[in-house]
Amino acid sequence: MKRLLSVLLVISSPVFAQKTQKPVIHGKNWVAITGKPLAATAGATIFSQGGNAVDAACAMMAATCTMWDVLSWGGEAQALIWHPKLKKVIAINALGVAPTGATPEFFKGKGYSYPPEYGPLAAVTPGIPGGLCHMLSNYGTMSLAQVLKPAMELAAGYPIEAETANSMERGKARIKEWPYSKKVFLPHEGQKREAPEAGEIFVQQDLLNTLQKLVEAEQQALKKGRSRKEAIQAAFDRFYKGDIAEEFVRGSREQGGLITKEDLAGWKVLEEEPLHTNYRGVDVYKLQQWTQGPMMLQALNMLEQFDLKSMGYNSASYIHTMTQVLNMTFADRDFYYGDPYFPPEEPMKGLLSKEYAKERVKQMNMEANEPNMKPGDPYPFEGKNNPYLDLLKGFGTASAAPVNKDYLETAFLGTTSVEAADKEGWVVSVVPSGGWLPACIAGKTGVGMSQRMQSFVLDPALNPFNVVAPGKRPRVTLTPGLAMKDGKPLISFGVQGGDTQDQNLIQFLVNMIDFGMNVQEACEAANVNTNQYYLSLGSQDRKPKPGGLVIQEDTPPWVRKELVRKGYKLTFEERTSGPINAIYFDWKHGTMWGGSSNHGEDYGIGW
Repeated sequence: MKRLLSVLLVISSPVFAQKTQKPVIHGKNWVAITGKPLAATAGATIFSQGGNAVDAACAMMAATCTMWDVLSWGGEAQALIWHPKLKKVIAINALGVAPTGATPEFFKGKGYSYPPEYGPLAAVTPGIPGGLCHMLSNYGTMSLAQVLKPAMELAAGYPIEAETANSMERGKARIKEWPYSKKVFLPHEGQKREAPEAGEIFVQQDLLNTLQKLVEAEQQALKKGRSRKEAIQAAFDRFYKGDIAEEFVRGSREQGGLITKEDLAGWKVLEEEPLHTNYRGVDVYKLQQWTQGPMMLQALNMLEQFDLKSMGYNSASYIHTMTQVLNMTFADRDFYYGDPYFPPEEPMKGLLSKEYAKERVKQMNMEANEPNMKPGDPYPFEGKNNPYLDLLKGFGTASAAPVNKDYLETAFLGTTSVEAADKEGWVVSVVPSGGWLPACIAGKTGVGMSQRMQSFVLDPALNPFNVVAPGKRPRVTLTPGLAMKDGKPLISFGVQGGDTQDQNLIQFLVNMIDFGMNVQEACEAANVNTNQYYLSLGSQDRKPKPGGLVIQEDTPPWVRKELVRKGYKLTFEERTSGPINAIYFDWKHGTMWGGSSNHGEDYGIGW
């Protein structure tokens, strides 16, 4: 009863704030938040040396990659940046592409239903080094040497934390398949515990050498009179076209990978126009349809048609409404999203139209879960005929299998988020990922290869827009967010967790806008997570789990009973909010409020 009363107080009068497990991070000059305390310290160090939010974000991203915060240097980066001088939201696409030879026929010939989950054949080209260089050279103020210094110190040796060390130990059987990974992750091979112990100094000499080569390239260019931007580009070129690229390709192909020198040399970072919608007066920005981010915009278009506050926070009616909206937008995501630089063209205008959202709401069953949710037809809402009506008829043959409990327990572990803001007005939200443990390291680079290839499909009947092809980007789950109000930043937010990411971020935003929670309360608040969608990652059986719903273990029995009556199969977890990190901009007082998740090792610092 005490817990229920506290929730009601938050809804009716935000002045009486509920007790959170972590405090709000207050800052006047800057705020830095990411997935590890040491990485947040890296961001704080850069801020204290005079760097802006882009500099700090790049330093935090470099540190998290070095610490294997469920990603590595061979992964992918995607970001939203608020440029205070241009008054514009800039979208950064630093996702790798499928290499030469990556075709449906190739993977089917090896017996796969999807590209593999682990190993060199799971790798797209690295995106994080290029994404970092692009962001820093165009929007930062510091040198690459300054920004990489904390990461290089970590690579030289840092006291490893238990979560990462234990992940290495759990994955050691697979790690032993790859000689370069074994050398790095299992320093005590042959002993009972082969991975490092918590607190042990973890050294990555090969990675340190790679980072030193990047700094050397920058310094040599500066000595030749090149500009700061040209010098950082020289480091980019050394990674993608020079000796680092040669060793990466050699090490990858030695272990059975497909990536070629031409694949690396031809890859580029892309700047894009973000997609956006307005929800109750707040403009919400997400990346394009090569991510799952637009599903958040679709969901908000649907949710604004309901009086969510009157339903009550996490009441049965609210949870049902939220879940049906999520199931509908997931169905659209699963079928229509893909790389916009490859045909066919995704019907995003229709999917994001308010009229389409109204039509989808009309299709909702408010009394029971719809176990075989189909994608909608957005084409009429952009004046076209749908060329895939035949495929839609057979879409979503749902599995009757129970929800995979092992998947639920690990669903929040993966990726990291980086949030940074400064008093000059720069705001950065990054969700980097890829190359997580157990990772296959490419030769003597120390760089773990991405596993993002698995997010492609091999069968156009599943998604005609996301079929693997050389040079193409997979549709990823990675999804930073930025909310604006009256032309100024209101909330910067991100989360890790694969397919759960936008589920949690939608509810996070609703918690702040509709229920009046502050940013830390919204980061910690209990959310629900549906499993009625095609998994983007993981096993070869990725079919939807009809009615599968994860709710917080303290959910009252009358709410549970009503959800079961509506057809849901409930699973209970202690924490269901996902590791959300966010910054709220308090324009009344000219300050920033940071929210850092209580789900994992996420950490923030403000000043």
